[in-house]
Amino acid sequence: MKNEKHLKLTQNDFISAVAEMSSTSKVTAKQVINAASYVISQSLREGCEVPFSGLGKFSVRERAARTGRNPATGETMTIPAKKQPKFTPSATLKAMVAGQEEDQ
Repeated sequence: MKNEKHLKLTQNDFISAVAEMSSTSKVTAKQVINAASYVISQSLREGCEVPFSGLGKFSVRERAARTGRNPATGETMTIPAKKQPKFTPSATLKAMVAGQEEDQ
């Protein structure tokens, strides 16, 4: 992975990195990543939290209905309640991003 500012890690780059680090093919890595994404999504849909040690926790945040304004017309409107996915990074991840801990 590149270590320059403002670069994006594309999905293909991510798949390649996972395949290389796990000594598997890119096809297998993609299948595992897609399966993990699906399991996380379904777990959140069911209201479960999904913690990953050293990475963080995926959870669902419930937002209450609220009153807002249409920016184009200024008209008052009700914004309905909804559920949103939320990710809370772990202390380990925060330290690593801040450069206080070596890559593992």
